[in-house]
Amino acid sequence: MRHTGIRIEEVLELTRHSFIAYTLPTGEVVPMLQVAPSKTDAERLSLVSPELAEVLTSIIFRARASNAALPLVCAYDVFEQTWSPPMPFLFQRRYGNEDRPIGRSHIRECMVATSQATQITAAGGPLEWRTHDFRRIFVTDALRSGLPPHIAAKICGHALLDTTMGYAAIYPEDVIAHHRAFIARRRTERPSEEYRDLTATEWDEFLAHFELRKVALGTCGRDFGTPCAHENACVRCPLLRVDPVQMPRLEEIHANLGDRLQEAKDQGWLGEVAAIETTLVAAAQKLEAMRELTVRSATVRLGMPEVRRSVGRSSSGT
Repeated sequence: MRHTGIRIEEVLELTRHSFIAYTLPTGEVVPMLQVAPSKTDAERLSLVSPELAEVLTSIIFRARASNAALPLVCAYDVFEQTWSPPMPFLFQRRYGNEDRPIGRSHIRECMVATSQATQITAAGGPLEWRTHDFRRIFVTDALRSGLPPHIAAKICGHALLDTTMGYAAIYPEDVIAHHRAFIARRRTERPSEEYRDLTATEWDEFLAHFELRKVALGTCGRDFGTPCAHENACVRCPLLRVDPVQMPRLEEIHANLGDRLQEAKDQGWLGEVAAIETTLVAAAQKLEAMRELTVRSATVRLGMPEVRRSVGRSSSGT
């Protein structure tokens, strides 16, 4: 919910077949999450970030419990009052001698227990998390990072833009007032450019941002619509998500930086010495991050059933 903004009912309906492989024009295959129709009766897709992929891998590994595949279980829909056919739901657990899907009540109990364990207080009382809070946090962070509101509405499955903008209610009142004043000014100046239905071209541009984030040492975590603040100096950039496969390449860069540092000291280039030392420290940190990733326990494949080039490139129903 935090990484995709999907609703609790959509989370509990996720299955192994919810993962879709999308092939970028560069040939790279990225995972996407196919969200089944729920509140708005509209199917949609969400990109799976590296952090979310790691969490989903752990969930699949736990649910499989050393089996070849996820167990098939039936879930009861309290709103439609119907049972689903046997499906490989991600959120399930062992209960006695049978596998059962995890329900809303169990999720609420887990969140209450977790919030109490943190002992975080707000307004003089204990802070309690609710499932919808994480959807609000996702939308709020997206808008603060510069994501256009109409694209955020598309990702979250909101039929009305005002619903998306209303998620800023978790801010203090003065911040809300300033934000709404800013939005009002933009609507006056550019009403047709910023507040309208999403076009296919804009959705393609949004997806193209993720294609451009692939760099030699890993993946750039830069937000959509923002320039590179580090002038493409990826070794020093804290937004770089390193790829352990590229460790030999980074080791070569680290060794080369050592040679350049010695040359700069010999020549008395003190300004360059400081810059190289900063890069050396960053390279060492990236190497350490790569080593930590390589020693982690083995993960399992997400089990995406097929590769469809057309997925995510449409502004219609999905």
